[in-house]
Amino acid sequence: MSWTPGSWRTFDARQQPDYPDPAALNATTRELGAYPPLVPLAEVDALRAALTEAQTGRAFLLQGGDCAESFAEFSPATIAANVALIDTMAERLGEASGLPVVRIGRMAGQFAKPRSTGSEGGLPAYRGDIVNGIAFDAAARRPDPERMFRAYAQASAALAHMPAGLYSSHEALLLPFEQALVRHDGGRFYASSAHFLWIGQRTAFEGSAHVELLRGLANPIGIKCAPGLTPDALLRLLDRIDPQGQPGRITLIARMGAARIGALLPPLVEAVAASGRPVLWASDPMHGNTLRTAAGTKTRPLELIVAELDAFFAALGSRAGGVHLEMTGGDVTECTGGETRLTEADLADRYHTHCDPRLNPAQALELAGLVARRLGGRMPILA
Repeated sequence: MSWTPGSWRTFDARQQPDYPDPAALNATTRELGAYPPLVPLAEVDALRAALTEAQTGRAFLLQGGDCAESFAEFSPATIAANVALIDTMAERLGEASGLPVVRIGRMAGQFAKPRSTGSEGGLPAYRGDIVNGIAFDAAARRPDPERMFRAYAQASAALAHMPAGLYSSHEALLLPFEQALVRHDGGRFYASSAHFLWIGQRTAFEGSAHVELLRGLANPIGIKCAPGLTPDALLRLLDRIDPQGQPGRITLIARMGAARIGALLPPLVEAVAASGRPVLWASDPMHGNTLRTAAGTKTRPLELIVAELDAFFAALGSRAGGVHLEMTGGDVTECTGGETRLTEADLADRYHTHCDPRLNPAQALELAGLVARRLGGRMPILA
């Protein structure tokens, strides 16, 4: 089947909201289709070139930012704090490794979130501010396509405050929005919503509408590699998304949990290496290490995050090419542990996330220092 920006509509489109007014959805996406691209397409090509360097060990990827961006918390100060954190971490990693650090923010578009169930307490699940509101009432939870306009405007404003050399990324989840912002240039199609898009655990499967959309785009693409992904299934995904094995095209983001990565990751790495494909391996040590406290609060213990990172570096060796972290420049208390010794009792102090727990600056910088030690070749992270 030939690819078009709308060919995904004949595939299995999971994690999509049930918009009560299809005509309003169509009107919104038609209007967005005439808007300027959010990111310059030449910058997408520049990121592809930078990730090609990382694939060959001549650069290192640092990707990080909010779990889910919020309309209400948007401000220049918030952007500045997140940028400053990424910059400081990149400086530490670069000094330790002697390598250029490719900086990608989970910024300027991370508005949609996958959910385990479609409803919560009889109301539609909160799917991110681009879809509906987090308040637990029927009006807020009603999916509203006009929220895409605010997402576009806020992403545009955030990009205007991001410095050169810091690229934007988000999970390509809300398919009508992503299709509306596809642009054509020089014989290729690009997602203009961000420089880098990734496919999440819940949408990376054979027959996926998300895979179908992203396979036709020139952007660099990430694929989350979760427990349950077999080597054969991963190779079939790569055949579908990147049949020609283009340099800089694919980043494989391992997110398996500290207890499982040691057994699950090496077979994937070996299969991809045997295929001869150029990929970048990055570690997302956050999502596989989420747990709930006795009070029901989601958190992530820093010791498990560190343990997964250490297992990732042990499995990849010199092929370990990057890290992907959920973190914020705000002084939150959402993950436990670290040099500040945050405990479960501290979580209620400043727990602000709209979805999953994030590292605060002290924890993120501590983690960057540990990764820097590994990149410097001096010792394992856990030593």
